[in-house]
Amino acid sequence: MTLLMTNDAGLLHQMPPGHPEQIARLEHVNRALSAPEFAALDRRPSPMATEADLLLAHPAAHVDAIRDVAPATGYVALDPDTSMSPGTWEAALRGVGGCLAAVDAVFAGEAKNAFVATRPPGHHAEKTRPMGFCLFGNVAIAAKHALERHGLERVAIVDFDVHHGNGTQDLLWDEPRTLFISSHQMPLYPGTGAAHERGAHGNVINAPLSPGTDGATMRSVYSSRLLQRVREFEPQLLLISAGFDAHEDDPLANLNWTTEDFAWITRELCTVADETCGGKLVSSLEGGYNLDALAASVAAHVSELMDA
Repeated sequence: MTLLMTNDAGLLHQMPPGHPEQIARLEHVNRALSAPEFAALDRRPSPMATEADLLLAHPAAHVDAIRDVAPATGYVALDPDTSMSPGTWEAALRGVGGCLAAVDAVFAGEAKNAFVATRPPGHHAEKTRPMGFCLFGNVAIAAKHALERHGLERVAIVDFDVHHGNGTQDLLWDEPRTLFISSHQMPLYPGTGAAHERGAHGNVINAPLSPGTDGATMRSVYSSRLLQRVREFEPQLLLISAGFDAHEDDPLANLNWTTEDFAWITRELCTVADETCGGKLVSSLEGGYNLDALAASVAAHVSELMDA
């Protein structure tokens, strides 16, 4: 059984007009996953994360600072790319809460795997810095939740968003119980993710890809190196930062993956999860800014989760 965590509050999180991280992203994802072939999904609303949940990865001062500037009307800019509207605080907390609830459900045996359909995304949020459309580190907090509250010893995170997951890297840099793998275009925002960035315990693996990299090259990189590193780590849970902006039609980057490439990488990660942790896998939405490509790629991703 595949669990779908939904976040209606994500439809109330507004960015300024013309911003690529728009409400329509989640609307297109929801519409795609309402098709008949997804009727078997176990759909649950994402709960609100608590402050204690956020403190698994962020200091209290960071949480307080974001909560304290949340506007009653209009927008508040947190950085040049990241703003809050009146609906943002709840949307962000339900994004984190959805990831944690998905982990709980997988370990309770209620689902084999899960997809968290949410916005804002999370993988650019550093310990004390919201950035890149992100407020809190959704997936990094989920990893800490699994380690601290479920007693796991090893959690792996694979981030195939076109942008480097600098926030996840920052939040887990000193965490030897995690393995963070990121493939991403370089050069590109946020400018981090060089291969020499390895984490305090060799627990970070960055695989920068040149602009124009196609799906065949991506498959080779994962098949020859990255998937084996996950296997060698023997995770007890596999988390995915599922960004779909490496698609050839995405306007914010220059990789040339197709919808089938996202299906392929999902199949491969499900196979690794089957081999290492009984298929326990939780995926959370990150980027993807061409609405049609996003919807098609999410549909392909979730179809593979359901077939795993």
